[in-house]
Amino acid sequence: MSQARANRVADQIQRELAQVFQREMKDPRLGIATVSAVEVTSDLQNAKVFVTFLGKDEQEEIEEALEVVRGAAGFLRSKLAKEMRMRSVPSLRFFFDKSIQEGQRMSSLIEKAVSDDQQKSANKKQSDKDDHS
Repeated sequence: MSQARANRVADQIQRELAQVFQREMKDPRLGIATVSAVEVTSDLQNAKVFVTFLGKDEQEEIEEALEVVRGAAGFLRSKLAKEMRMRSVPSLRFFFDKSIQEGQRMSSLIEKAVSDDQQKSANKKQSDKDDHS
């Protein structure tokens, strides 16, 4: 199989799962689940599905949401089988996508550094002004 076909299948799985998550996964432990990426092996037998959960910041909440998704893997695979025209649907393995959470953490660190820098600059200007008075 070609990697291009595997990429097309991965894109289709991502679209289909996103719709199923949005329309049919009503478990409150999930929050808002998003499929951020899918990687399919070139033989189309296995798919790694990377998910994020909006509003789930604590490790225990993330683990619980992942367990819900992993428990629904058979249901999700059967939904894919109905929507996709393939002889066999890849088996699904779910992983938490840390990149979005990590990006948010980095953004807040940058914002804090900029804010601290602005505060120091303002304090220095005030100090310089007081010295000249």
